[in-house]
Amino acid sequence: MSVLCEVQLKESEQINDHDGIGVDLGITEFAICSHNETFANVNKTVRVKKLEKRLKRQQRKLSRSYEQNKNQKRGEFCAKNRQKQILRVQKLHARLANIRQAYIQYVVSTLVKTKPAYITIEDLNVKGMMKNRYLSKAVAQQNFYAFKEWLMAKCKKHGIELRQADGWYPSSKLCSCCGHKKVKLSLSERTFTCDSCHTALDRDFNAALNLKYAKQYTVLM
Repeated sequence: MSVLCEVQLKESEQINDHDGIGVDLGITEFAICSHNETFANVNKTVRVKKLEKRLKRQQRKLSRSYEQNKNQKRGEFCAKNRQKQILRVQKLHARLANIRQAYIQYVVSTLVKTKPAYITIEDLNVKGMMKNRYLSKAVAQQNFYAFKEWLMAKCKKHGIELRQADGWYPSSKLCSCCGHKKVKLSLSERTFTCDSCHTALDRDFNAALNLKYAKQYTVLM
């Protein structure tokens, strides 16, 4: 069971009314924000890992049940046991889905409570990311689409402008200090070092700053 509660932030924890927030979504960390706040990946927590391990074990058990009785008729008793096992697997799927949904709602609520003038996100090509067989599972578990939909609803409710930068906007390759574009930047480079002004920043934090100051965007809400 997940419980959410709203807590009024202190004035010191709120950002400037005329300032905005850039949010860079990722896999290592769920969201890195331009106001120096990071939201961890909930799928890496001990609780979720234990549930996923239990789910894998129960799915193997269900699969063995189907394989052992594929060509055998063992009566109604076996069918009832299989239905019980299916129910166990479905409950574990539901628990994991509820945990992820509750975490997304928590992240969105935390961002909205800072009362920014606007929030800028990036138009992620999730369909293209899902084609990578090494990252497809991790991308699917992040629920980026659900985050975007919930953020749109909250921004509409609180009168916050929601901006979306184009998917081709080079937020990771631009220097947030001087604007110089780095031609080559591999995924293994987690620290962005500018070739012009030699500024060194965390790659994702630099991307969040660039999203915040993006000049070309689409207003979603």
